[in-house]
Amino acid sequence: MKYALIFSFLFILSFTAVQAQSIRGQVQEKKEGFGFPGATVIVLVPKDSTVVSGSVSDQDGRFEIGQLNAGDYLFEVRYIGYQTISIPITIENRLVDLGIILLEETQTNLDEVVISGRRSLGSQKGDTTQFNADAFRTMKDASAQNLVEKMPSISMVDGVLQAQGENIVQILVDGKPFFGTDVKAALQNLPAEVIESIQIYDRLSDKAALSGFDDGEQEKTINIVTNPEHRKGQFGKMTGGYGSDDRYLLGMSLNAFNNNQRITVSGLSNNINAVDYSGEPNSLGNTRPQDGIIKTNSFGLNFSDSWGDKIEFTSSYQYRDRTNLGNSSLVRNYLLEDGAGQRYTEQNSNSRRNREHEFDLRFEYDLDSNNRILVRSDLSAETDLESSFFQGITSAGTELINQTNNTRIGDNTRFDFTNNVYYSRKFKKKGRSFTLGLYTGNHVDEDDGFRKAENIFYALEGDRAENLNQNIILNRTGTSWEVDFSYTEPLGQYGMVELEYEIGNRIDDSDQRTLNILEDEFGDIATFALDTALSNTFKSNNLLQEAEIGYQYNREKFKMQVEAEIQHISLNNDQQFPREEYLERSFTNILPSLRIDYLINSSRKLEFDYHNYTNTPSVGELQNAVDNSNPIQLRSGNPDLIQSFTYQFRIRYSSTNAETDHSFFGFIRSSFEENRISSSSLIADSPIDLGDGIILERGAQLTRPVNLDGYWDLRSYANYGMPVDWIKSNMNLNVAIEYTKRPGLINNEVNFVNSARLRGGINISSNISDRVDFNISTRSTYNLVDNSLRPNLNNNYFNQNTRISYNWIIWRGLVYRLEMSHQLNTGLAEGFDNSFLLVNMSLGKKVFKNERGEISLNIFDLFNQNANIRRNINELYIEDRQTNVLQRYAMLTFSYNLRHFSLGASRDDF
Repeated sequence: MKYALIFSFLFILSFTAVQAQSIRGQVQEKKEGFGFPGATVIVLVPKDSTVVSGSVSDQDGRFEIGQLNAGDYLFEVRYIGYQTISIPITIENRLVDLGIILLEETQTNLDEVVISGRRSLGSQKGDTTQFNADAFRTMKDASAQNLVEKMPSISMVDGVLQAQGENIVQILVDGKPFFGTDVKAALQNLPAEVIESIQIYDRLSDKAALSGFDDGEQEKTINIVTNPEHRKGQFGKMTGGYGSDDRYLLGMSLNAFNNNQRITVSGLSNNINAVDYSGEPNSLGNTRPQDGIIKTNSFGLNFSDSWGDKIEFTSSYQYRDRTNLGNSSLVRNYLLEDGAGQRYTEQNSNSRRNREHEFDLRFEYDLDSNNRILVRSDLSAETDLESSFFQGITSAGTELINQTNNTRIGDNTRFDFTNNVYYSRKFKKKGRSFTLGLYTGNHVDEDDGFRKAENIFYALEGDRAENLNQNIILNRTGTSWEVDFSYTEPLGQYGMVELEYEIGNRIDDSDQRTLNILEDEFGDIATFALDTALSNTFKSNNLLQEAEIGYQYNREKFKMQVEAEIQHISLNNDQQFPREEYLERSFTNILPSLRIDYLINSSRKLEFDYHNYTNTPSVGELQNAVDNSNPIQLRSGNPDLIQSFTYQFRIRYSSTNAETDHSFFGFIRSSFEENRISSSSLIADSPIDLGDGIILERGAQLTRPVNLDGYWDLRSYANYGMPVDWIKSNMNLNVAIEYTKRPGLINNEVNFVNSARLRGGINISSNISDRVDFNISTRSTYNLVDNSLRPNLNNNYFNQNTRISYNWIIWRGLVYRLEMSHQLNTGLAEGFDNSFLLVNMSLGKKVFKNERGEISLNIFDLFNQNANIRRNINELYIEDRQTNVLQRYAMLTFSYNLRHFSLGASRDDF
């Protein structure tokens, strides 16, 4: 069977009829019997085939054509790859019902070669890669995420959606923000069947979009273009389920679209570790399982509208309430000089409840054709309640060095508000413009925690025990503002010059107090005593000024932009407690940048980007207060830090052949960093007096940030995509090579950790029909790690992740679904080489008209092997960590898909 994958939209103006005669019917696929969407239905004059009127069948294959005069006509149904149906009709009454019209596939055999139509997968349009949604077949109830993961160079890596090797930052729907920057929420709240195309591009910042000058602050963005006939209606999905071990799921996502006015409401309540509603309880969702056992209640609202021709408004709100019960274990090998190995092991259990509100809005007002105002606001408020316990043990070989048993109860609050206002004016002279921006921000952190710790320090002369009972209070506020001015002036026929000035300030006020709790003889709290060594109060002031000149040359195929920026940063840190100290620093840098885009032809593009940037120390990194959340692994800031300086370049190449549907994308990126803010770890061979009454006992560690040179990295990625017609599928091959050199300081000796990663993967996704759908992918990674201080810890390890997703409507609405993930790990620490197979399976039955409902029995983790193991590497240690995850349960669910659209296409769409 040859499936033609074109949803053909034929735009024809109908003749004006004197009387409102009409015809209607439903188009169905002959073999499968499903309603056929997107079929072209037209009415012709029999003698000369003149088109009278027409439309496009809706999602269920239904159509209605009105405004026809009485008379004889020829009615036709057309769809590429299917036989054209011609029916002579006579219109006498006000309505002619043609009933069900069956479409049968057509094929032409020439010397045993089958010729059939195939919808082009996509094309390259300037800076944008565009894929046609109807060239990728999915199940009728699939989400936008199911659809985009079938497309070339798009994949889910460790729970993060990536396109062309880079993380997706934002999802737009018809060019408008959808659920802010929450990529998963945006993809899960749109069904695949309403999508016409997917566009991938680097979105410029608001300031750059207004001025026309690229400021380098690009975000990898997906724009979802919806079908015109689905921009007016109500659609969504609802799911409810209950299972073994009192597992439950309630979720819904409802959309009400009325052209420009769009409202989306979503909700989720479950205890099966689903943090985003997908409507598929057996879906793996992420390549990496969620840590812990999670209970989630969430609510989301997205609204967008256009008021007249001048105002566009978009806003979203999300509330999440999550409780996580987690257990974890880790093994950490420190990269000390050869022969002085030290190992740290930890067992951790915690209960955490997080409640979060997120709100954002975007308001665009075109005062006239030359003047525009843009307002963007973001607000988040978060509370976090924590109750945790961990036991940490440090050893060298078989010798115990120290041990801690640590209990913490904490109540943490975060609040952040930012607001951006831009005004842009374009003058009569093309290319002359003026842009003014104002940014303001307010940030608040409030922590109140209680800690009890029992510490044991082992020594030949005798063990020493230490008990801590503390109340730690942190109050930190930050205010920030920034004013930006830019002016552009045309220079020659293709050139433009930009002048820009920016000034901004951030003021942080931090007060951390550690109180020792003293108890009376009955164990009751008697008094609180301030521990001055673990307390700190200071205020920092960071003033930034930047002046920039840039030149842009822009032709049809060639674009170049070169800029030079002078940056001056003044940093003042005024500490009042535990002792008065004043630190003043200033940095002046010249930051050049160069960007070149070359359009080789309509389908191939080459890009080059070089720029410098700086990284100024954060408040926490400058705060000279000891953090004893783990008493045998102390941490503190460093008020002597200076900013780091990075040189970075990137080359990208993309090619899309619309005729063969072969595509290629690749990039190479490298960066070098001076004065990198790295880590220094002091590990005591014998007790060390740090001052202010703090003793670093034998085997204990003090870690603080320091500036070190020698960091550089290299990352390359390539993806090749092509159709595999003989199995009616699409295949993607990708490869990545990464190398990183990290400097670290251990006991005043510099250690370089060199890590190389070689990764290859293949993905095959079906393009058969909306009754059979599969996606098979595997990704293998080989890691090589060596370090200069302790070569005996040099290590090579391998991991491979294979995923299979399979959905099949077997017969008369009987549905089988399979999600399988296999994780292979080798070369990790002892006890962490676990490989596991996670299998989720369900059997369901479609019910109701048009199979809108489904009742299914789901089994999660069929073989009870679910696990979560990962390795972390930095300049100080190599760590393997394993956390508890949700394991086997069964659940009975009911899902319903709401679909209600205007029939056919509008006159303008047609």
